[in-house]
Amino acid sequence: MTSIDQGPIRRVVILGGGTAGWMTAAALSYRLGHRVAGSQINVELVESDEIGIVGVGEATLPHIRAFNTAMGIDEQTLTDQTQATFKLGIQFVDWGRPGDSYIHPFGAYGEPIEGIDFHHVWAARRAMGDAADISDYSYPVRAAEANRFQRPVAAPGSMLSTFSYAFQFDASLYAAFLRQVSCGRGVVRTEGKVVDHVLNGQTGDVDAIVLADGRRIEGDLFIDCSGFRGRLITQALETKFEDWSHWLPCDSAFAVPCQTIAPVGPYTRATARTAGWQWRIPLQHRTGNGHVFSSAHISDEDALTTLMSNLEGPALAEPRRLGFKTGRRQRLWSRNVVAIGLSGGFLEPLESTSIYLIQLGITTLLDLFPDKVGMAADAEEYNRIMALEFDRIRDFLVLHYVANQRDEPFWRAMRTMAWPESLSAKVEAFMSRGLLPDYDIGVFLPPSWLAVLVGQNIVPHGWDPRVDRLDPQTLSARLARLRDEVRATVDRTPDHMSFIRDAAQQAETVR
Repeated sequence: MTSIDQGPIRRVVILGGGTAGWMTAAALSYRLGHRVAGSQINVELVESDEIGIVGVGEATLPHIRAFNTAMGIDEQTLTDQTQATFKLGIQFVDWGRPGDSYIHPFGAYGEPIEGIDFHHVWAARRAMGDAADISDYSYPVRAAEANRFQRPVAAPGSMLSTFSYAFQFDASLYAAFLRQVSCGRGVVRTEGKVVDHVLNGQTGDVDAIVLADGRRIEGDLFIDCSGFRGRLITQALETKFEDWSHWLPCDSAFAVPCQTIAPVGPYTRATARTAGWQWRIPLQHRTGNGHVFSSAHISDEDALTTLMSNLEGPALAEPRRLGFKTGRRQRLWSRNVVAIGLSGGFLEPLESTSIYLIQLGITTLLDLFPDKVGMAADAEEYNRIMALEFDRIRDFLVLHYVANQRDEPFWRAMRTMAWPESLSAKVEAFMSRGLLPDYDIGVFLPPSWLAVLVGQNIVPHGWDPRVDRLDPQTLSARLARLRDEVRATVDRTPDHMSFIRDAAQQAETVR
């Protein structure tokens, strides 16, 4: 990529609002207000009230906390403004066999013993009939099941230092909150529908976008947050899409909020259904619900009936239907356009990765924020990092589907399909030697893989050979002590909703 103008980036145009657009605007306005002394970078966001926002994602991963802190966003203010609850993990119901249930926690299982990772010790003792369910050794799992929550502490050796947490919030309120923050920091919001674009005849870059009323908005760098439309990354630059629907065939969803009747636990629930799965995300003011399904295996009518007949309380709105295709752009940064959010790719909401991928796209862009002369090299590195992250999340999601023992046509097809080679290698390494994926680039750490593998009845028949040289009675006592410590710590943990109310009252007193 070459450019006649080799100067610094001065004009950044974000196309599209919603969660992706306003997260991007908040980050850029906070971090790039004065990148070089005396060199202001102008950030303009263009959105149209005529175009709807998907906005059903309400569950996050712990990484969102670091993003909010880096943007100077107070956590209590965020919780109040978005009706947020806390999240210690995700519960999976009926995914292995009907009747099975496990929680994928944001935290560790047990603790290393004599320098050996805990799951190796657990697997060896389990084979001898001397180990409890692995969830008994996880504080966030048992706290979530008991509807209890407190924040972790920075005290090595404490049970309360072994976990993290995320949020369950109203995504539309989050976007509105970030819009207020961003505009307060100088982001210019322009209302208008984009109907055309202008490409540079010499470089192929996007020079400008054109609005329905004829206005032309020029930029040096364009951030495409236009959702599935991919107004610039796809329509202007014709970037190819890598289709993963053969591995992740769910292509539709119905979403609807309902009144909250059941206790508000600090976890999201994903329940396997005949041809897909259903989510439940409890907020302070309502519960979010959705049914993700394969349209090749169930009709819209039956999918909607499944959702509506499994709500815990009266619906608060009409259900909305969404259609999608799983996969990603082969290049998320093409020429002077960076695709962030749904315009760059979509991996269904099974593990709450959508907002994380937005965050990663933003933070990686900030780390590589270019001058025009270096944009091509920065784009290559950006695409390498994002592709690797997408690929590894894909493998993790596919694992949930292929590791099932259900008997419906959809689930049989998932169990018998050809796996991604990278996933097959991971599962074989775990089954034969107890090895878990552990890499620098990748959101899901070894405990996450352990949770899903064991939760869906894949257990190792091999382990670290050092375990066999340790005293069995000593190991048995260590496991019992850990189990008792988890139980006692959970018993001392406050009720989840009581914690939220008390924190809000304390913040109000301080104000």
